[in-house]
Amino acid sequence: MRDLLKDALRGVDGFAELRWHGKTFRNVHVQKGRLESSTLRRRDGVAVRVLLDGTWGFASTGDLSLAGLRRALDDARAAARAAAPLRRERVPDLPPAPFGVGDFDQPGVADLLARSTDERVALVVELEARARAASHQLSSTRALYREIVEEKAVVTTDGADAAFRLARPELYVFATAERDGQLQTAYESVGATGGWQCLFDRQPQAMVDRAVATAVDLLSARAPEGGRAQVVMSPSIVGLLVHEAIGHTVEADFVQAGSAARGRLGQQVASELVTLCDSGHSEHAPHAGGTIPVDDEGVLAGRTEIIRQGRLVGYLHNRESAARMGMAPTGNARAWEYADEPIIRMRNTYVEPGEQSVEELIAGVEDGYLVDGPRNGQADATAEFMFGVTTARRIRHGKLGELVKGVTLTGNAFEVLGTVDGVSRQFQWDLGSGHCGKGQPMKVDAGGPYLRCRVTLAGEQAA
Repeated sequence: MRDLLKDALRGVDGFAELRWHGKTFRNVHVQKGRLESSTLRRRDGVAVRVLLDGTWGFASTGDLSLAGLRRALDDARAAARAAAPLRRERVPDLPPAPFGVGDFDQPGVADLLARSTDERVALVVELEARARAASHQLSSTRALYREIVEEKAVVTTDGADAAFRLARPELYVFATAERDGQLQTAYESVGATGGWQCLFDRQPQAMVDRAVATAVDLLSARAPEGGRAQVVMSPSIVGLLVHEAIGHTVEADFVQAGSAARGRLGQQVASELVTLCDSGHSEHAPHAGGTIPVDDEGVLAGRTEIIRQGRLVGYLHNRESAARMGMAPTGNARAWEYADEPIIRMRNTYVEPGEQSVEELIAGVEDGYLVDGPRNGQADATAEFMFGVTTARRIRHGKLGELVKGVTLTGNAFEVLGTVDGVSRQFQWDLGSGHCGKGQPMKVDAGGPYLRCRVTLAGEQAA
């Protein structure tokens, strides 16, 4: 496919970029003992971008012949010419970048493709049945398996010439417990970049048992006291915080629009214990769900420091934003399918691990909570957030106590990171089963160590 793309670019004047993008989606869903769906679909085609008269032109096509690609190039040039007279601000010349050249296939694709549909269905049926049999207090159970096998080739007139394949399996288990009209739902999920075995490394049967036990235990849990509290955040909550409330504020298009990170490079924005990164690789633990070897502009997707020892040191860029801000591209241009234009997106976003154990962090809390399991939430460009938490355990005098429910965390993410006084050496990726939404869905991951910090809890006020 790379050779076909390069043939189509021969003789093209100016900048042009061709991206072949194929995706195969599978889905198996079992609920209350019934197979609700088992689906397979595939989409593939080529995206074309040209830069003409300081203006982008974009076209896409499902015609993978040489003639079809050249027609798409003509369409993209025509779009740029039509838009150029209306454009107030020209796109600057694109900066040089560390381009990918060659094949960058990721492990696990052959393993996943070798599995039959029967194996996928059998796994989901078994897990849902295990959940359903685990407690008489369950009113609803379901299990869901999804996978994406993705293939890409990116070629540009200024040096990118890369291709790769990767696979992303995902597994979800949901359990709803009921008592006296009260319903409590818990779920466990895992998503990875890798093969079939990645799911079993995460022990799916244990996922089922945890989901059921949490749903049942929440029936007896009490609400927390509201107000400012010291908490130990699990990697799942840390991942949600740094992705939603920090990561989006440092995407360069949001920075240019006036996010909370604008104009703050070099400033202290968090505790000196906090170093925050975004990477196309899977540092500290394998199989992170947002792993990519190159981005959709053909730029190598390396590690980018956002916060170093509490100081804001970087933003996430595509080639255009890097040119506008006088910085280097970071490999963060991504598109969901071939008909989508690449925009600035996170990959794997995380806090670097520290030196303490989780037990030491908990022992340092006189009165607070251990919070785990993101339930829902929102954040905005000011870094203000509100996140629901599935489970929280009271900590008193350095000891874990009772389970509480209905916990919501609120605050400003930079201010919360400024209160961090403990960082664990234990590290975990924890958001690989989700999708980030920013005009297009996108597979990402986030996580980190356990953090001890202070945050506002919304809950019942103490008498």
